[in-house]
Amino acid sequence: MRIGVPTEVKAHEYRVALTPAGADALVGSGHTLLVQSGAGVAAGYPDHLYAEAGAELVASAEEAWAAEMVLKVKEPISSEYQFLREDLVLFTYLHLAADRELTRAILDAGTTAIAYETVQHSDGSLPLLTPMSEVAGRLAALEGANHLRAPAGGRGILLPGVPGTPSGRVVVLGGGVAGENAARVALGLGAEVTVLDISLPRLRQLDTSYSGRLRTRASTPYEIASQVAAADLVIGAVLVPGAAAPKLVTEEMVAQAQPGTVFVDIAVDQGGCFEPSRPTTHTDPTFRVHDAVFYCVANMPGAVPATSTPALTNATLPFVRRLADLGAEQALASDEALAKGLNAAAGRLHNAAVAAAHGMEA
Repeated sequence: MRIGVPTEVKAHEYRVALTPAGADALVGSGHTLLVQSGAGVAAGYPDHLYAEAGAELVASAEEAWAAEMVLKVKEPISSEYQFLREDLVLFTYLHLAADRELTRAILDAGTTAIAYETVQHSDGSLPLLTPMSEVAGRLAALEGANHLRAPAGGRGILLPGVPGTPSGRVVVLGGGVAGENAARVALGLGAEVTVLDISLPRLRQLDTSYSGRLRTRASTPYEIASQVAAADLVIGAVLVPGAAAPKLVTEEMVAQAQPGTVFVDIAVDQGGCFEPSRPTTHTDPTFRVHDAVFYCVANMPGAVPATSTPALTNATLPFVRRLADLGAEQALASDEALAKGLNAAAGRLHNAAVAAAHGMEA
Protein backbone atom coordinates (compact mmCIF):
# COMPACT_ATOMS: atom_id res chain seq x y z
CA MET A 1 0.00 0.00 0.00
CA ARG A 2 1.06 3.59 -0.65
CA ILE A 3 0.91 5.48 2.66
CA GLY A 4 1.21 9.26 2.93
CA VAL A 5 2.40 11.34 5.87
CA PRO A 6 1.80 15.06 5.25
CA THR A 7 3.10 17.90 7.38
CA GLU A 8 0.61 18.97 10.05
CA VAL A 9 -0.82 22.41 9.32
CA LYS A 10 -2.92 23.12 12.42
CA ALA A 11 -1.58 26.16 14.29
CA HIS A 12 1.43 25.23 16.42
CA GLU A 13 1.04 21.50 15.81
CA TYR A 14 4.57 20.14 16.00
CA ARG A 15 3.83 16.42 16.01
CA VAL A 16 4.10 14.10 13.03
CA ALA A 17 2.01 10.97 12.49
CA LEU A 18 4.90 8.53 12.20
CA THR A 19 8.44 8.25 13.54
CA PRO A 20 11.33 7.01 11.37
CA ALA A 21 11.15 3.74 13.33
CA GLY A 22 7.53 3.39 12.25
CA ALA A 23 8.52 4.19 8.70
CA ASP A 24 11.17 1.49 8.80
CA ALA A 25 8.59 -1.07 9.98
CA LEU A 26 6.15 -0.24 7.20
CA VAL A 27 8.77 -0.16 4.46
CA GLY A 28 10.16 -3.44 5.79
CA SER A 29 6.72 -4.98 5.30
CA GLY A 30 6.74 -4.00 1.63
CA HIS A 31 4.73 -0.78 1.75
CA THR A 32 5.61 2.52 0.07
CA LEU A 33 5.81 5.48 2.41
CA LEU A 34 5.49 9.04 1.10
CA VAL A 35 6.64 11.58 3.71
CA GLN A 36 6.29 15.27 2.99
CA SER A 37 9.66 16.97 3.33
CA GLY A 38 9.97 18.65 6.71
CA ALA A 39 7.02 16.81 8.27
CA GLY A 40 9.05 15.49 11.19
CA VAL A 41 11.54 18.30 11.76
CA ALA A 42 9.65 20.02 14.59
CA ALA A 43 9.35 16.68 16.42
CA GLY A 44 13.09 16.07 16.13
CA TYR A 45 13.07 13.86 13.02
CA PRO A 46 14.89 15.45 10.05
CA ASP A 47 14.23 14.24 6.51
CA HIS A 48 17.36 12.13 6.27
CA LEU A 49 16.12 9.80 9.03
CA TYR A 50 13.02 8.96 6.99
CA ALA A 51 15.09 8.54 3.85
CA GLU A 52 17.44 6.18 5.67
CA ALA A 53 14.39 4.21 6.83
CA GLY A 54 13.37 3.73 3.19
CA ALA A 55 10.64 6.36 2.92
CA GLU A 56 10.24 8.46 -0.21
CA LEU A 57 10.40 12.19 0.52
CA VAL A 58 7.89 14.29 -1.44
CA ALA A 59 7.91 18.04 -1.80
CA SER A 60 4.23 18.87 -1.40
CA ALA A 61 1.16 18.04 0.62
CA GLU A 62 -0.61 17.11 -2.62
CA GLU A 63 1.88 14.31 -3.23
CA ALA A 64 1.55 12.94 0.31
CA TRP A 65 -2.25 13.11 0.19
CA ALA A 66 -2.27 11.27 -3.15
CA ALA A 67 -1.49 8.01 -1.32
CA GLU A 68 -4.07 5.29 -0.74
CA MET A 69 -3.97 5.85 3.01
CA VAL A 70 -3.00 9.07 4.78
CA LEU A 71 -1.76 9.13 8.37
CA LYS A 72 -2.14 12.36 10.32
CA VAL A 73 -2.17 13.56 13.88
CA LYS A 74 -4.89 16.22 13.84
CA GLU A 75 -8.12 16.44 11.91
CA PRO A 76 -7.97 18.08 8.46
CA ILE A 77 -8.59 21.82 8.47
CA SER A 78 -10.45 23.66 5.72
CA SER A 79 -7.37 24.11 3.51
CA GLU A 80 -7.00 20.31 3.41
CA TYR A 81 -10.60 19.47 2.49
CA GLN A 82 -9.57 19.63 -1.18
CA PHE A 83 -7.50 16.47 -0.65
CA LEU A 84 -10.41 14.34 0.59
CA ARG A 85 -11.67 11.85 -1.97
CA GLU A 86 -13.65 8.64 -2.32
CA ASP A 87 -10.71 6.25 -2.71
CA LEU A 88 -8.83 7.59 0.32
CA VAL A 89 -8.46 6.02 3.76
CA LEU A 90 -7.79 8.70 6.37
CA PHE A 91 -6.46 7.57 9.75
CA THR A 92 -6.10 10.34 12.34
CA TYR A 93 -7.75 12.07 15.28
CA LEU A 94 -11.03 13.42 13.90
CA HIS A 95 -13.28 14.60 16.78
CA LEU A 96 -16.17 14.86 14.34
CA ALA A 97 -18.83 15.35 17.00
CA ALA A 98 -17.42 18.83 17.60
CA ASP A 99 -16.96 19.73 13.90
CA ARG A 100 -19.99 19.67 11.63
CA GLU A 101 -18.11 21.33 8.75
CA LEU A 102 -15.44 18.61 8.66
CA THR A 103 -18.06 15.89 9.04
CA ARG A 104 -19.91 17.27 6.01
CA ALA A 105 -16.68 17.54 3.98
CA ILE A 106 -15.78 13.91 4.68
CA LEU A 107 -19.27 12.70 3.81
CA ASP A 108 -19.40 14.75 0.61
CA ALA A 109 -16.01 13.38 -0.48
CA GLY A 110 -16.92 9.77 0.36
CA THR A 111 -13.66 9.31 2.27
CA THR A 112 -13.17 6.30 4.53
CA ALA A 113 -12.39 8.10 7.79
CA ILE A 114 -11.08 6.12 10.77
CA ALA A 115 -10.67 8.07 14.01
CA TYR A 116 -7.92 7.25 16.47
CA GLU A 117 -10.11 8.39 19.35
CA THR A 118 -12.91 5.86 18.73
CA VAL A 119 -10.80 2.73 18.17
CA GLN A 120 -11.94 0.73 21.18
CA HIS A 121 -11.18 -2.68 22.67
CA SER A 122 -13.92 -4.91 24.05
CA ASP A 123 -13.01 -3.86 27.61
CA GLY A 124 -13.85 -0.26 26.74
CA SER A 125 -10.24 0.94 26.60
CA LEU A 126 -9.20 3.40 23.90
CA PRO A 127 -5.68 2.38 22.84
CA LEU A 128 -5.01 5.23 20.44
CA LEU A 129 -6.44 7.96 22.64
CA THR A 130 -4.68 6.79 25.80
CA PRO A 131 -1.13 8.05 25.07
CA MET A 132 -2.30 11.55 24.15
CA SER A 133 -4.66 11.59 27.13
CA GLU A 134 -1.67 10.80 29.33
CA VAL A 135 0.27 13.69 27.81
CA ALA A 136 -2.67 16.13 27.92
CA GLY A 137 -3.52 15.23 31.50
CA ARG A 138 0.01 15.84 32.73
CA LEU A 139 0.28 19.05 30.73
CA ALA A 140 -3.04 20.28 32.11
CA ALA A 141 -1.70 20.30 35.65
CA LEU A 142 1.53 22.01 34.58
CA GLU A 143 -0.21 24.64 32.44
CA GLY A 144 -2.79 25.22 35.13
CA ALA A 145 -0.07 25.75 37.73
CA ASN A 146 1.70 28.18 35.40
CA HIS A 147 -1.43 30.23 34.72
CA LEU A 148 -2.23 30.51 38.41
CA ARG A 149 0.63 33.03 38.64
CA ALA A 150 -0.57 36.62 39.06
CA PRO A 151 1.23 37.89 35.90
CA ALA A 152 -0.73 35.27 33.93
CA GLY A 153 -4.01 36.50 35.39
CA GLY A 154 -4.39 33.76 37.97
CA ARG A 155 -4.97 33.83 41.71
CA GLY A 156 -1.29 34.16 42.53
CA ILE A 157 -1.26 30.68 44.05
CA LEU A 158 1.77 28.39 44.23
CA LEU A 159 0.25 24.92 44.11
CA PRO A 160 2.58 23.29 46.68
CA GLY A 161 2.52 26.34 48.95
CA VAL A 162 5.36 26.71 51.45
CA PRO A 163 5.52 25.92 55.18
CA GLY A 164 2.89 27.93 57.01
CA THR A 165 0.69 28.45 53.91
CA PRO A 166 -2.01 26.26 52.33
CA SER A 167 -1.49 24.22 49.19
CA GLY A 168 -3.50 25.06 46.11
CA ARG A 169 -6.78 23.23 45.56
CA VAL A 170 -7.14 21.32 42.29
CA VAL A 171 -10.43 19.81 41.15
CA VAL A 172 -10.39 17.26 38.33
CA LEU A 173 -13.63 16.39 36.57
CA GLY A 174 -13.32 12.85 35.24
CA GLY A 175 -11.28 9.99 36.63
CA GLY A 176 -10.24 8.40 33.34
CA VAL A 177 -6.78 8.35 31.78
CA ALA A 178 -6.47 12.12 31.32
CA GLY A 179 -8.02 12.90 34.68
CA GLU A 180 -5.84 10.48 36.59
CA ASN A 181 -2.69 11.80 34.91
CA ALA A 182 -3.69 15.37 35.72
CA ALA A 183 -4.34 14.38 39.34
CA ARG A 184 -1.04 12.50 39.56
CA VAL A 185 1.01 15.50 38.45
CA ALA A 186 -0.98 17.90 40.64
CA LEU A 187 -0.35 15.64 43.63
CA GLY A 188 3.32 15.52 42.70
CA LEU A 189 3.38 19.32 42.72
CA GLY A 190 2.06 19.25 46.27
CA ALA A 191 -1.52 20.36 45.61
CA GLU A 192 -4.65 19.23 47.41
CA VAL A 193 -6.47 17.25 44.71
CA THR A 194 -10.09 16.13 44.39
CA VAL A 195 -11.35 13.93 41.54
CA LEU A 196 -15.02 13.75 40.60
CA ASP A 197 -16.46 10.91 38.54
CA ILE A 198 -19.85 9.27 38.01
CA SER A 199 -18.35 5.79 38.48
CA LEU A 200 -18.06 4.71 42.11
CA PRO A 201 -15.92 1.67 41.20
CA ARG A 202 -13.48 4.03 39.47
CA LEU A 203 -13.39 6.32 42.51
CA ARG A 204 -12.68 3.32 44.76
CA GLN A 205 -9.89 2.27 42.43
CA LEU A 206 -8.32 5.74 42.54
CA ASP A 207 -8.67 5.89 46.33
CA THR A 208 -6.84 2.58 46.65
CA SER A 209 -4.16 3.42 44.09
CA TYR A 210 -3.23 6.66 45.81
CA SER A 211 -3.61 5.38 49.37
CA GLY A 212 -6.16 8.02 50.25
CA ARG A 213 -3.93 10.96 49.25
CA LEU A 214 -6.39 11.72 46.45
CA ARG A 215 -9.81 12.98 47.53
CA THR A 216 -12.75 11.58 45.59
CA ARG A 217 -16.33 12.73 45.16
CA ALA A 218 -19.30 11.30 43.28
CA SER A 219 -20.04 13.68 40.43
CA THR A 220 -23.36 15.53 40.62
CA PRO A 221 -24.24 19.09 39.57
CA TYR A 222 -24.45 20.09 43.23
CA GLU A 223 -21.03 18.61 44.07
CA ILE A 224 -19.42 20.10 40.97
CA ALA A 225 -20.73 23.57 41.88
CA SER A 226 -19.48 23.19 45.44
CA GLN A 227 -16.00 22.03 44.40
CA VAL A 228 -15.59 24.65 41.66
CA ALA A 229 -16.49 27.45 44.08
CA ALA A 230 -13.58 26.52 46.37
CA ALA A 231 -10.99 25.52 43.73
CA ASP A 232 -7.89 27.33 42.54
CA LEU A 233 -7.55 25.13 39.44
CA VAL A 234 -10.30 23.15 37.69
CA ILE A 235 -9.33 20.56 35.08
CA GLY A 236 -12.01 19.17 32.77
CA ALA A 237 -11.13 15.65 31.67
CA VAL A 238 -14.53 14.22 30.75
CA LEU A 239 -14.85 11.76 27.87
CA VAL A 240 -17.77 10.10 26.14
CA PRO A 241 -16.05 8.20 23.28
CA GLY A 242 -16.83 9.85 19.96
CA ALA A 243 -19.55 12.08 21.41
CA ALA A 244 -19.68 15.76 22.27
CA ALA A 245 -18.50 16.35 25.83
CA PRO A 246 -21.24 17.09 28.38
CA LYS A 247 -21.24 20.65 29.76
CA LEU A 248 -20.59 19.95 33.43
CA VAL A 249 -19.52 23.44 34.51
CA THR A 250 -22.07 26.16 33.76
CA GLU A 251 -21.30 29.82 33.29
CA GLU A 252 -23.11 30.46 36.56
CA MET A 253 -20.65 28.16 38.34
CA VAL A 254 -17.78 30.08 36.74
CA ALA A 255 -19.27 33.35 37.99
CA GLN A 256 -19.29 31.92 41.53
CA ALA A 257 -15.64 30.79 41.36
CA GLN A 258 -12.92 32.67 43.19
CA PRO A 259 -11.33 35.51 41.18
CA GLY A 260 -8.35 34.22 39.19
CA THR A 261 -9.44 30.58 39.24
CA VAL A 262 -7.94 28.73 36.27
CA PHE A 263 -10.04 26.36 34.15
CA VAL A 264 -8.18 23.93 31.84
CA ASP A 265 -10.47 22.07 29.42
CA ILE A 266 -8.82 18.92 28.08
CA ALA A 267 -12.16 17.97 26.49
CA VAL A 268 -12.23 21.01 24.19
CA ASP A 269 -11.47 18.77 21.17
CA GLN A 270 -14.90 17.24 21.76
CA GLY A 271 -16.59 20.59 22.31
CA GLY A 272 -15.45 21.15 25.88
CA CYS A 273 -16.98 20.26 29.25
CA PHE A 274 -17.19 23.86 30.52
CA GLU A 275 -20.05 25.91 29.13
CA PRO A 276 -17.89 28.96 28.22
CA SER A 277 -15.12 26.87 26.57
CA ARG A 278 -13.95 27.59 23.03
CA PRO A 279 -10.82 26.28 21.29
CA THR A 280 -7.63 28.32 21.68
CA THR A 281 -4.09 27.93 20.35
CA HIS A 282 -0.61 27.78 21.83
CA THR A 283 -0.08 31.33 20.51
CA ASP A 284 -3.06 32.73 22.40
CA PRO A 285 -3.97 30.00 24.89
CA THR A 286 -6.25 31.76 27.37
CA PHE A 287 -9.26 34.03 27.65
CA ARG A 288 -11.22 35.39 30.59
CA VAL A 289 -14.79 34.63 31.62
CA HIS A 290 -16.00 36.73 34.53
CA ASP A 291 -12.88 36.76 36.74
CA ALA A 292 -11.62 33.32 35.69
CA VAL A 293 -8.85 32.27 33.29
CA PHE A 294 -9.75 29.65 30.66
CA TYR A 295 -7.04 27.55 29.00
CA CYS A 296 -8.60 25.63 26.10
CA VAL A 297 -5.80 24.71 23.69
CA ALA A 298 -7.21 22.09 21.34
CA ASN A 299 -3.91 20.32 20.64
CA MET A 300 -2.10 20.40 23.96
CA PRO A 301 0.21 17.40 23.23
CA GLY A 302 1.46 19.25 20.14
CA ALA A 303 3.55 21.42 22.45
CA VAL A 304 5.75 18.46 23.42
CA PRO A 305 6.23 16.63 20.10
CA ALA A 306 9.42 14.85 21.11
CA THR A 307 7.39 13.01 23.74
CA SER A 308 4.00 12.75 22.07
CA THR A 309 5.11 11.67 18.57
CA PRO A 310 6.81 8.40 19.62
CA ALA A 311 4.03 7.76 22.16
CA LEU A 312 1.46 8.07 19.38
CA THR A 313 3.39 5.92 16.90
CA ASN A 314 3.86 3.20 19.52
CA ALA A 315 0.08 2.97 19.79
CA THR A 316 -1.01 3.45 16.18
CA LEU A 317 1.58 1.35 14.34
CA PRO A 318 -0.02 -2.08 14.91
CA PHE A 319 -3.32 -0.76 13.53
CA VAL A 320 -1.61 1.00 10.62
CA ARG A 321 0.16 -2.22 9.70
CA ARG A 322 -3.11 -4.14 9.80
CA LEU A 323 -4.80 -1.62 7.51
CA ALA A 324 -1.83 -1.63 5.13
CA ASP A 325 -1.33 -5.40 5.09
CA LEU A 326 -4.99 -6.38 4.67
CA GLY A 327 -6.54 -3.32 3.08
CA ALA A 328 -9.12 -1.23 4.89
CA GLU A 329 -12.17 -3.36 4.16
CA GLN A 330 -10.68 -6.65 5.36
CA ALA A 331 -8.88 -5.02 8.30
CA LEU A 332 -12.09 -3.40 9.55
CA ALA A 333 -14.04 -6.63 9.09
CA SER A 334 -11.50 -8.68 11.03
CA ASP A 335 -10.68 -6.33 13.90
CA GLU A 336 -13.52 -5.29 16.21
CA ALA A 337 -11.51 -2.54 17.90
CA LEU A 338 -10.48 -1.01 14.58
CA ALA A 339 -14.03 -1.29 13.25
CA LYS A 340 -15.23 0.94 16.09
CA GLY A 341 -12.81 3.55 14.77
CA LEU A 342 -14.71 3.81 11.49
CA ASN A 343 -16.56 7.14 11.55
CA ALA A 344 -17.51 7.51 7.90
CA ALA A 345 -17.29 5.71 4.57
CA ALA A 346 -18.86 6.11 1.13
CA GLY A 347 -20.78 9.18 2.23
CA ARG A 348 -22.38 7.61 5.30
CA LEU A 349 -21.71 7.97 9.01
CA HIS A 350 -20.79 4.82 10.92
CA ASN A 351 -20.53 6.24 14.44
CA ALA A 352 -23.76 6.71 16.39
CA ALA A 353 -22.35 9.35 18.75
CA VAL A 354 -21.15 11.52 15.89
CA ALA A 355 -24.47 11.13 14.12
CA ALA A 356 -26.37 12.11 17.26
CA ALA A 357 -24.22 15.22 17.71
CA HIS A 358 -25.23 16.47 14.27
CA GLY A 359 -28.79 15.20 14.09
CA MET A 360 -27.87 12.70 11.37
CA GLU A 361 -28.34 8.96 10.95
CA ALA A 362 -25.62 6.35 11.30
